[in-house]
Amino acid sequence: MEKRVIQEKILRKLMAMKPHKWGNSHTEEKNLVKGLPGHLRGTKIVDKSIQELNQLDFLIRLKKTGEWHVSLNPRKKEEIYQFLGLPPR
Repeated sequence: MEKRVIQEKILRKLMAMKPHKWGNSHTEEKNLVKGLPGHLRGTKIVDKSIQELNQLDFLIRLKKTGEWHVSLNPRKKEEIYQFLGLPPR
């Protein structure tokens, strides 16, 4: 599985969660890989995919309760939708 596919799965997962994970609504970073196949979890390609999403500023990363938590950056909403090939909302 290539990085772009992994990144799309992660972004779509955060968008599909109830409540949606935009801004102040966040989830533990370790939950990002739960929707990926087991053989990919903990691999370098997944780590690099997440790191690139952070570099693109698509994810907000915060230390909460001793764990890293992430949410989608609401300021990058339009860019995230373009990245996923979705119509803007």
